[in-house]
Amino acid sequence: MTLTLSTSLANQFVDLVVDSLDGGSPGTVKIYGGTRPATPDDVVGGATLLATFTMGNPAFGSSASRAATVNAVASVTAAATGTAAWFRAATSAGTAKFDGSVTATGGGGDLTLNTTSLVSGGTVNVTGGTIASP
Repeated sequence: MTLTLSTSLANQFVDLVVDSLDGGSPGTVKIYGGTRPATPDDVVGGATLLATFTMGNPAFGSSASRAATVNAVASVTAAATGTAAWFRAATSAGTAKFDGSVTATGGGGDLTLNTTSLVSGGTVNVTGGTIASP
């Protein structure tokens, strides 16, 4: 049997997840190319770090309709060349909280970028993102 949540509880769940990035100092989102680990508790191995964003504080808006949308994030310069595939969100202290998919704008990823083809030294922009209740 599958557990189902009321909308109010699902909103509380999403708020708990996204608020875990905030805590006085903004969290980070690191964009990687390569294979995504099974869980955020696993070490990133073999994946290439392409870019690091410092999130706003708060990083996401309040949950509504079982989802929260990322707040504006300043553009960054890509640290390496590669194809963005996934991200890891962490606290300012570096504690991993959640991983998600990355696509170009309109691609339906948990986080969307202006492009997934990153070039070292090029500008990278977060164009959107949503964290939803499972």
